[in-house]
Amino acid sequence: MTGMLPYGRQSINEDDIAAVADVLRGDWLTTGPQVDAFEADLARWTGGVGVAAVSNGTAALHVAYAAAGVGPGDEVVVPPMTFVATASSAAALGAKIVFADVEDETFCLDPAAAAAAVTSRTTVVAAVDYAGHPADYDALRTSVKGSDALLLADAAHSIGGTYRGRPVGSLADLTTFSFFPTKNLTTAEGGAVAALDPQVLKRARRFRGVGVVRERDDLRFPDEGGWHQEVHEFGLNYRLPDVLCALGRSQLRRLGEFTARRSALVARYDEALADLGGVLLPTRKPWADPAWHLYPIRVLDGRRREVYDRMRAAGIGVQVNYIPVHWHPAFADLGYRRGSCPVAESFYSQQLSLPLYPGLSDADQDRVIDALTAAVRVGSVRTAA
Repeated sequence: MTGMLPYGRQSINEDDIAAVADVLRGDWLTTGPQVDAFEADLARWTGGVGVAAVSNGTAALHVAYAAAGVGPGDEVVVPPMTFVATASSAAALGAKIVFADVEDETFCLDPAAAAAAVTSRTTVVAAVDYAGHPADYDALRTSVKGSDALLLADAAHSIGGTYRGRPVGSLADLTTFSFFPTKNLTTAEGGAVAALDPQVLKRARRFRGVGVVRERDDLRFPDEGGWHQEVHEFGLNYRLPDVLCALGRSQLRRLGEFTARRSALVARYDEALADLGGVLLPTRKPWADPAWHLYPIRVLDGRRREVYDRMRAAGIGVQVNYIPVHWHPAFADLGYRRGSCPVAESFYSQQLSLPLYPGLSDADQDRVIDALTAAVRVGSVRTAA
């Protein structure tokens, strides 16, 4: 057996290394000119929507919820098929999390379930672009119509994707991105918040900068001196440094290439696995052009654990994405119960992510396909016998 194939991996080239080295030789390591430049580059992928770079994807969610005014007594609607941070970052601000189930094809937030969950206390409805497939944002807009709730897109998986021809980052009031190494581009650790409303973006930038106010027109005591700064509302240090923004700018130049390669790998999986019994393949809505962060299959007949173990033993780093958020003990201890989101829970019991990243070669992908085929068929033969 050759080495373990990861389910996701960064793609770093000499241009990325050179971009980082140039910053290390300069005067700025923390907040400097590369931050503004990275935010401007990101805005070209969001259809011109303004962006604030932050230290990681969880920070992006925390900043976005804070900019939306989430606080104690508010409710935030979240789908359970996501990483826990989509919910926990709002809970950290004092919000009550209301879980709403997902659709049974894309496993993104179900607009009907979201509409049923919205109350007069709902501040944010957070959709998640699961696996890189955009949620149905037009339908979700209808779900929040008549309320004061803002719509948030957790686009940790989907930068570079489009919905009805419109780019991810322009579809919701707030959009959050993650640039963790396994994501569609990386800054090592990093994230960003996009906001349609310039005032919301301004609040996001202040919150990620410890709440510090420096603009003279906004100061309460503007004549104290050139050193003067004020904090009007508390924030946290969620800044993304120049050295990582330089890496992000270099990565963005290849985002189109990364997205195309992911799509090509998805097409190869689709063709090779189309006739494999015992599994279901991911679907795509006609109005979506996904960024394909994950390739999530469903293993049927209660065999997900068996197939997972066989694939791992064969050196294939399959993963499960995700444990339903309300199943985590932190939420169970607050009274959330299993069975409340049956579509997400059923999907979790079957879900398995196959390796998918731009550097995955055709030969290594064939190795994944062969291992999956063997794992599924061996169990099927044993069951039939």
